[in-house]
Amino acid sequence: MKEFKPYVAASEIMKEFTLGPILMGVVLGILFGASSLYLALKVGMTVSASIPVAVLSITLFKGLSKMFGFRKATILENNMVQTTGSAGESIAFGVAVTMPALLILGYDLDLGRIMTVSILGGLIGVLMMIPLRQALIVKEHGKLIYPEGTACAEVLIVGEKGGSSGKIVFGGFFLGLFYKFFNVGMHLWKDVPEKIFSSFKGSAISAEVSPELLGVGYIIGIRTAAIMMAGGVLSSFVLIPMIALFGGNLAEPLFPAKILIKDMEIHDIWRNYVLYIGAGAVAAGGIISLFQSLPTIVHGAKSGLASVFGGGDKSKATKKLRTDDDLPFSFVVIGTLVMVIALWFAPALHINLLSALMIILFGFLFVTVSSRLTGEIGSSSNPISGMTVATLLLTCLVFLAVGWIGPEYRVGALSIAAVVCIAASNGGTTSQDLKTGYIVGATPRLQQIGLLIGALTSAIVIGYSLKLLNDASTVYTKNVPAYTVANVTDLKEKQKVQGPEARQDSGEYYVYQVTDQSPSDVLAVLSPGKYLADDSGKITYLVDPGINGSVNKRDDGTSVTKYEAPKARLMSLIIDGILTQKLPWGLVLLGVALALVLELCGISALPFAVGVYLPIAASAPIFVGGVVRWLVERKKPSVQTEVESETGPGILFSSGLIAGGAICGILLALTQVMEGVAEKLDFSKAMGTLATSDLFGLLIFLGAAGVLFWVGRKKSELE
Repeated sequence: MKEFKPYVAASEIMKEFTLGPILMGVVLGILFGASSLYLALKVGMTVSASIPVAVLSITLFKGLSKMFGFRKATILENNMVQTTGSAGESIAFGVAVTMPALLILGYDLDLGRIMTVSILGGLIGVLMMIPLRQALIVKEHGKLIYPEGTACAEVLIVGEKGGSSGKIVFGGFFLGLFYKFFNVGMHLWKDVPEKIFSSFKGSAISAEVSPELLGVGYIIGIRTAAIMMAGGVLSSFVLIPMIALFGGNLAEPLFPAKILIKDMEIHDIWRNYVLYIGAGAVAAGGIISLFQSLPTIVHGAKSGLASVFGGGDKSKATKKLRTDDDLPFSFVVIGTLVMVIALWFAPALHINLLSALMIILFGFLFVTVSSRLTGEIGSSSNPISGMTVATLLLTCLVFLAVGWIGPEYRVGALSIAAVVCIAASNGGTTSQDLKTGYIVGATPRLQQIGLLIGALTSAIVIGYSLKLLNDASTVYTKNVPAYTVANVTDLKEKQKVQGPEARQDSGEYYVYQVTDQSPSDVLAVLSPGKYLADDSGKITYLVDPGINGSVNKRDDGTSVTKYEAPKARLMSLIIDGILTQKLPWGLVLLGVALALVLELCGISALPFAVGVYLPIAASAPIFVGGVVRWLVERKKPSVQTEVESETGPGILFSSGLIAGGAICGILLALTQVMEGVAEKLDFSKAMGTLATSDLFGLLIFLGAAGVLFWVGRKKSELE
């Protein structure tokens, strides 16, 4: 085989680890981390940030050079920006997949817990990948492709030669930003056009016409988008109508619902029944994808162990090349010991020494697996959710076997899964970055330091982003069952009503927390969650969280954006199912059977299951994006290679759409917690009937899809 030569020779000394690129990487990492968090809360997935961060780095540094006469950034400095900046996306995914489950289980979102989990998981992911670099990146070069990492290297090389793809990313960013602002901020057109079919009871079609979901559909392509849409069609046109048809004459509520099926709206049927079917299908699909990867898992684990314990560092006899210089193994060992101690003594996590050691064991296993799978199939197909489900299942079974079923152990089990999920996700991203660095000729040690910095800074900010999104969409509703707390000692410290409701009520109320382990007489009346009670113990408010909430309108009739956070709900169902054994297993097993049927038909069950699990409003715009990609590629037969596919104008524009739409969503969340701002932005009355027209909203969205099609047909700089 021909000897590999990096773009920048090992003997060449070039500026790489300088202050400017590190700061830019930190800022872009926070930006894409926040946008990825927003996306993962909506649809349970993210897209790789490395390529758009690399493109933005090249463009921004060129702009600064022209405008202010700054020195032009080297290719290794631009690589350092994408290395530092890519950690935010992977950490955001791990946080969104796990931590919102606390709200479903009846607990508060504790900022300290989120930050602790994010920081420790992010750092473990980088540390565990350091000793694997030689085995996976160097020795397996030519065998493990690392599609996003290779494509990112090509982008950096083209940028060094004078490419100008940054304009495309910025164009998508500003289109997504302004589209979202005019739509959701100013309410100029309807954001979820919907059609309910009265002649087919229980059926409806809707679409959340958002730019970020359009971009996701384009990036994942027609195959996956169509499978997701098929799951949504099954949910909206088979399962929900079937439940409405056969359950409409029942005289009693059917578990787990507490109201009659005939009195339910379509969304109520989905939340009480179809959600559990989808959860079973998603869990089964994730585990199936994990088992399908077993040969890779075994091979990757053996390679990882061999690289760590296989006879020491043989390169000590000769002087190391710059491109072979990793952080020393002693740093990894000391860092891992520090992580164990931090996990053990972190008060927010509620875990003991055994749990801390389980995290390190699962962390090393799944970082190894994630890194190798990323090399074979890329980040988007990496079954991180399946690894998290497996970790949570094993952890809960261990806890159940030793009798750890109290409330604190539920938090502990979720904390273990969260740290492992973030570590595995960041491990895969780290391997992609190191592959990019290997191709362009970066110094591994400096990249690894950059990754640690990026993981740490992004992890600190993501907790605040998650809390902001939840608080901005939390509804304080008085639509609660009549109930008075008998034991006043169960009432916690007082707090005030927050958000728009605080304008009508400035009083203070006691917090009453209901979990699945509350007394049966309480659960017969109140669902798990957070309530506010007056001085007599009478329940006055339900605090319905913005993440995984069920109330989509405030008591005054105004609508509010809610986040389904599908993967986090799945985690909560697993914890409930094993530790409390109160899960509606019949519905869950229907979903498991559904996943098995799909796999037997030769169709990947996981995207289909996600389509069942999410409202069809989320799948439909993703499907439109996939159709646009299909139309573009029919018109552009020259787009054939993996690298060209990952760096085409449509992909870059879609990345911008996602970032712009998501960032605007976060900025609009800020307006919800600022008194009077959201109302001043509302121009729906000025638009008249157009603001509520389903057709008008759909036409605007199709216009954005047309722009994406036009950009996608442009010639790529790599063609």
